[in-house]
Parts: sequence; C-alpha cells; structure tokens
Amino acid sequence: MTATHPPHIPPAPPDTIQPGAAQANPAALAENTTVTPPSTPGDTSIQTSTEPAITDGAAIITPQVQPIQRPTTDQPNKLDVDPPEDPPQRIIALMNQKGGVGKTTTCTNLGAALARMGQRVLMIDLDPQAHLSLSLGIDPDRIEKSMYDLLADPATTADQVVQPVGDDGRLSILPAEVNLAGVEAELADKVVTGAAQAVLKQKVAMLLGPGSGVSSLSEPDRLDPKPQTPDPPSPDYVLIDCPPSLGLLTVNALTLASEVIVPMQAHFLALQGLGKLFETIMMMKRGINPALKVGGVVLCMHEGNTILANEVINDVSSFLTDARGTDVPWASAIVYHPPIRRNIKLAESPSFGQSIFDYAPDCHGAKDYAKLAESVATQFVRQ
Repeated sequence: MTATHPPHIPPAPPDTIQPGAAQANPAALAENTTVTPPSTPGDTSIQTSTEPAITDGAAIITPQVQPIQRPTTDQPNKLDVDPPEDPPQRIIALMNQKGGVGKTTTCTNLGAALARMGQRVLMIDLDPQAHLSLSLGIDPDRIEKSMYDLLADPATTADQVVQPVGDDGRLSILPAEVNLAGVEAELADKVVTGAAQAVLKQKVAMLLGPGSGVSSLSEPDRLDPKPQTPDPPSPDYVLIDCPPSLGLLTVNALTLASEVIVPMQAHFLALQGLGKLFETIMMMKRGINPALKVGGVVLCMHEGNTILANEVINDVSSFLTDARGTDVPWASAIVYHPPIRRNIKLAESPSFGQSIFDYAPDCHGAKDYAKLAESVATQFVRQ
C-alpha cells in the first residue's frame, strides 16, 4: 500500500432497522451478510451492511491520526495484576470468521496467562480442527469423549468430556476432534425450535456453576434427584475458541458468551471482515443474547513499523471511539495493548503441546500475552 495518510472514511447512511430483525434465524447469518467492496483501492474503512440493516448507532467518521504506542522489548515477564475480590464470571468468545489471524494462539496463551495470575480458566474448543486441544497437549485421537459427543449425545455430560491441563488445577479444556464438523447435521432438526442454538449453554451449565443462570438438570432429574457430589470450583474465565465461520457452532458460542474478543491482523481484508463480524454480534444481541458485548480487538502477528498497520489501527480505534455512548455491543470495546508481535516461538509452541509460557517464557510472545492478560483482567474493573 502506498498511501502515506489514513484514508477518508465516508459517512455511514442513516440508521435503519427492518422489522423482524431480532427474530432473524442466527444459523443463517452467513447467508444474509454481504461484503461492501471499498470505493477506492486504498480505502481501508470498516464497511457494515446487512439484510436487514443493523447499523444502529454505528456512524463511521474520518479518523484522527493518533501516534501508535508500540510495545517495548524490556517488559517484565510477570503478571502483577490483583483481580477484584469477587469478580463476576467472564465468558469470552474469541471469534473471527477469517482464518489464520491468531485466534487459537490467542485463546491458548491468554488462557494460560490468566491461569498464571491465579484464575481458574475453562477453555472450550469449538473448532473441528481441534487446534486449541493440540496446542494444550490434548491428542484428539486419544480422548474418549469430545465436544462432538457433548453436543450430539443427550446422555453425555460436560464432566465426562472436560480434561485438566497442567498440574495446578487452574486450567481445563473441553476438547474437540474432527467429528465436530458433523454436529450441525446432527442438530438440524432442532434449529427451528431454537434448541440447537442453545445446546452448548445447556450442556456446560454444570461446569459454570449457579452464576450461569442455566439449569443443567433434565425434568426426570428434577423430579427424582440423585445424590449430588460436591461441585468443583466454578471457573473465573471461560474462553471459547470459535471456528472460522458464522455457522451453528459459532452461534452456540455467542449464545453462551457474555463478551467477544476479536483477534485480527492489521491488514486490509481483515478490516473489511470486522464490520461483518460486528453486524453478526449485533443480530445475536437483538435476537438471542441481549447481554452480549464486544470486549475489544487484539492485534496479532503485528508489524508496527508499517504504514498499513498504523492506518488500520487508527481506523479501528476511530470506529470504536465513535460508538461510545450508543447502545451497540461494541460501545465499550477497545484495541487491547500491547499488540502481539510476530514471533516464531508462538508458531513453534503448539507442536510441543505447550503454551508460550512453558515453551519459551522469555520471548517477546510470552511478554506480550502476559501484558494482554493484564489488560483483559482489568478492563471492566477500570470501567
């Protein structure tokens, strides 16, 4: 890209909401969204449009150039944030329909960093590629039950699927395997009733504790309760690694989640996809999960010395700032600091089934994810 200044972002059209938008079928979101091409080859503005239109409050303005604060190389590799005494449980979906943007790497290492801070973390692998499971040392071919069994088999419970990670008991995972790709066909007959969109929320309720607000007991269990064993401690954080699509698995993640974090690269195509992703979240908020919000954007594989990266960051920051004071899900979203610098150790660690903190604790990637965990942990405390 040859531009030396942020591109002009045209003003958005007036906000419109078509009747019935809130009742739109979430499983068909990918079919109802269309990408608006840029008006000029160098335009990196965030375009948002759907049928029905759901751009409520999301006016886009010409960004003001702000200096980009880059991470230093001498950040200490420690997590020194004290969480609040009784923080609410946070269920975070890491979501981007574009693949290869660092989503699984962020889920793996953010979860490991939060566990190092003393937090209890449950990870949910909703990607049939099972890369999150592999990154944490779980071999999908050697597990008895997986997320496929949990979602497709009414008799399978979450405690039969969950696997511990490490020896300290703070980190655990609901692993995936390739058969998860067929779960949408298994649940097809339940889409019309809405049960298919909420099956994940129902099945993991027993692991989330009473704060989840969802009972995991069936009607026979309520009438004839069995002796109950003590419940394990509820997780402080639930991190969901979504597949790179907007299908039924992602809809289940957004039905369960309280917030969304979007990992992305500071590239033109990734920026275009961000607008479509936010529209999907808006539709989910209006139709199924009114509490859903966007926590922010994580910049991955970042190269801060490029003009393109700086322009994209300024566009995203301006888009989020313009939403302040509105009722859109991203009204309080931020661009997390620091961005995650490109680092070969982050690419190597999954092949050893280790987080970056176990594989190369002194590398730039470990330092960046440690600071990111601090940003995520303190985000809503500061607000």
